[in-house]
Amino acid sequence: MKRPLLSLLLVSMCSFGCSSGNGDDGIDTPLDPNVAPVTVGNWYRPTTASTWQWQLKEKLNTDYDVEIFDIDLFDIDEAQIASLQEDGKKVICYFSAGSSEDWRNDFDQFKEDDMGGPLDDWEGEHWLDIRLPNVHEIMLSRLDLAVLKGCDGVEPDNVDGYANDTWFSLNYDDQLAFNRFLSNAAHERGLAVGLKNDGGQVKDLVDYYDFELNEECHQFDECEELSAFKENGKPILNAEYAGSLSEAQAMAETICPAAIAADIRTLILPLDLADSFRISCDEQ
Repeated sequence: MKRPLLSLLLVSMCSFGCSSGNGDDGIDTPLDPNVAPVTVGNWYRPTTASTWQWQLKEKLNTDYDVEIFDIDLFDIDEAQIASLQEDGKKVICYFSAGSSEDWRNDFDQFKEDDMGGPLDDWEGEHWLDIRLPNVHEIMLSRLDLAVLKGCDGVEPDNVDGYANDTWFSLNYDDQLAFNRFLSNAAHERGLAVGLKNDGGQVKDLVDYYDFELNEECHQFDECEELSAFKENGKPILNAEYAGSLSEAQAMAETICPAAIAADIRTLILPLDLADSFRISCDEQ
């Protein structure tokens, strides 16, 4: 049974340290960017050798011989998670922490002031003001849902709003405070947590997160900035996108040797993550 959200909010946020500082546009945030990481606990810790599959749409294909399945928090049910775990798999549950999605069943909990500009190419999705307590409360509730469903860990998406046009005046410290808040809250609940993209803050967040999940670090020549994870014995899980299997096969000829040399767990997948094709560089 879930603890009351208000109690969770007050206990979790103030245990991380509270601050009364103002953002660039005068909005107060209760989150402290200098809070220490929660590092002691019995949650799942993947290694640099951990293999994975990432599928967020369509019926889940459980046939892959991998350690980690990264799947949608809202669309997966407890029975599916338990079944994967019975087969020795670890389940990472995806949710967006930095954007609202109007198709989610908790969308009505967001206030108008919480939501800003749209995410390019993602209809129905808007950036969130990550400084606002209501946003923090909803994210704590989503972490509680991950615990309730039995997830081994979480993948909070869109945690680099400060580097995007959100319509808010988010700065580096705003993002750092929010991302540290998420990781500590996950660890306090016994969940592993991955840093999604946000390469610009890797050095300040590597001690807080258990793995890095990146999109197209080979395509955009960003793999090196993620190397602190590998140096700390934590995996870099990377996805490159292709429009078809034939395109993916051609990409693999150059990307996979680079991924293996860099000890990065790279998959080449369709952008919609619906499992229409998959190439794992570890299997080439």
